[in-house]
Amino acid sequence: MSEVLREGRAVLQSPSAIPVSVLVAGIAIIAIRCLSVALQIHELGFEELRNFLHRSAQAWDSTLIFIASQLLFFIELRCAIALMCGKNWGRVGYALSQLVVVIYMSVASMGWVYPEIFSISGDSGTHIIHQLIVQKLPELFIILLLFIPASSRHFFRQK
Repeated sequence: MSEVLREGRAVLQSPSAIPVSVLVAGIAIIAIRCLSVALQIHELGFEELRNFLHRSAQAWDSTLIFIASQLLFFIELRCAIALMCGKNWGRVGYALSQLVVVIYMSVASMGWVYPEIFSISGDSGTHIIHQLIVQKLPELFIILLLFIPASSRHFFRQK
C-alpha cells in the first residue's frame, strides 16, 4: 500500500502487459483458494467448523499441520500476486508449494504419517493416487500455464 501512495501508481502492471496465460493462472490460484475456503465453511457449518478447529488443537502434531496448512494458503496467495507482477519466484514458489502438498497428501493418505488431517480415503494405494491426481489436476494446469507458453516464459525472463 505504501508503494501506491508513495509513487502514485498501482503495484500491478496494466492488464494488457501481462500475458493472458499468466493472468488466468494468477486469477485461478486466488479463485480456487478463496472458493475452497468458502465451500468448506459452507459444507461444515459453524458448529462442525468449530469442532474441526477444536480437534486440530488437541495435539501438537495436528496443530502444527493445521498451522502449516494455513501458512501454505497465504504463501500460495502471495505467490499468485507475485507472479502477476512478473516475479519469477512467484511461479517457482507456487510449483514448490504444490509439490509439498502432493507429497504430504500422498504420505498421509497412505497412512505413513499419523495426523491424517488432510488425506484422501481410498481402498488401495492406486485408488488413492488416482484420486490425488484428479484432485490436483487444476493446479497442474495452472503450473503448465505458467511454465509452458512462450509468452509466459518471456514475461518472467524480462523482469
